[in-house]
Amino acid sequence: MPAESLTLTFSALSDPTRRPILARLARGEATVNELAAPFDVSLPAIYKHLSVLERRDLTERRKASRFRPCRLKPAPLKEATDWIERYRRTWEESFDRLDGYLTQLQAAKSDGRKRKPSR
Repeated sequence: MPAESLTLTFSALSDPTRRPILARLARGEATVNELAAPFDVSLPAIYKHLSVLERRDLTERRKASRFRPCRLKPAPLKEATDWIERYRRTWEESFDRLDGYLTQLQAAKSDGRKRKPSR
């Protein structure tokens, strides 16, 4: 995935209104009015958010009679998830090594206490 594409995806996801819109679209197509219902913002503001998501290739609208339902385009999210997953594995491996090291230190500390002569 080109770095610019990933940057645009994360930029679109950074807005707290857009994430719930995408979550709703993950359940299926929805009209703009359906997407706007849970928010206390104007319809033009929702259109603006949808325009950003569409420019970032995260959503698309199709013409269905007089409605233009929106749908999720999951490919950019999959690419972002794959990128995050690589780093998640790296960090988990680092934390596992740290956990092992701390366990060894704790065991060595416990062994040291057991060897002290009692008074």
